[in-house]
Parts: sequence; structure tokens; C-alpha cells
Amino acid sequence: MTYVTNPVKVTYMEKTQVYLRKEELDALREAAARSGRSVAELVRDAIRKAVLKPQTAGPVAIWDGEPRRTSMEHDSVHDQP
Repeated sequence: MTYVTNPVKVTYMEKTQVYLRKEELDALREAAARSGRSVAELVRDAIRKAVLKPQTAGPVAIWDGEPRRTSMEHDSVHDQP
């Protein structure tokens, strides 16, 4: 007897609604079509990246804000005359 086992990972999900402006939903649908993914998958991925992003550890976590200047601007600001 031969058989194939396919381990299935079942993840519990709850259905929710999100209100978006027409242009947001249109852009989301276009992005989904381009990527071959569903709108729901793109939304879940965005939530994971923006809200549930793992906290960095070690020296990288010293500062995790948005850069305000490029490295060239930094150099010119701190150069001695």
C-alpha cells in the first residue's frame, strides 16, 4: 500500500471587516493582481510587518527609528571647517 501524507498546518483565523477609501481598495486590488496573491493575504502580511514585527535584539536595537538624514548629510553637518 502506498500513500502520501501531507502535513497540513491549520491556523485559527477570525473574520473582520476593514473600511478603506475607494482609492486604497483599488490600489490594494491592483497590488494583489500584480503579485498573484489575495487582498486578504496582502493585508495580513502588512499587519505582520507593521504591527507584529519582531523586536530586534542586540546592537541593532539601540535605535530603531526612521533615519532623518542621509550619511552624506551627517558627514557635512559634522565636518570641521
